[in-house]
Amino acid sequence: MTPYLAFAGNAREAMTFYQSVLGGQLDLVTGKDFGLPPEQHDRIMHAFLRTEGWNLMAADSDKAAERYQGFSLSVMGTEDEAAEAEKQIAQLAEGGSVEMKFEQQQWGARFGIVRDKYGITWQFNFGE
Repeated sequence: MTPYLAFAGNAREAMTFYQSVLGGQLDLVTGKDFGLPPEQHDRIMHAFLRTEGWNLMAADSDKAAERYQGFSLSVMGTEDEAAEAEKQIAQLAEGGSVEMKFEQQQWGARFGIVRDKYGITWQFNFGE
């Protein structure tokens, strides 16, 4: 499954930020590519971020702020990947907030929650 996020006019900014954190190849399809009127040429109709481990898609949506507020993603991985996840968590929290510090939990994994500057909540669970 691939998460598909909706943004209120800032999909390009958000997806470029996610690429800077997660790496990968980012492809953007704009309103201009779709033949929309000039005032909608910069609108992101489809964004596709392909990373080594998973994919993330997004678009600008007129109703994003109303419909999708509080959207969250859960990211799972192995203990070997936890150090990289910790760096990504810190980057995602810049301009946002740490909801739960990334640390060892009673179920044996390292877990943490951040809300990024775009209002997306990321839950990270790495380990057993």
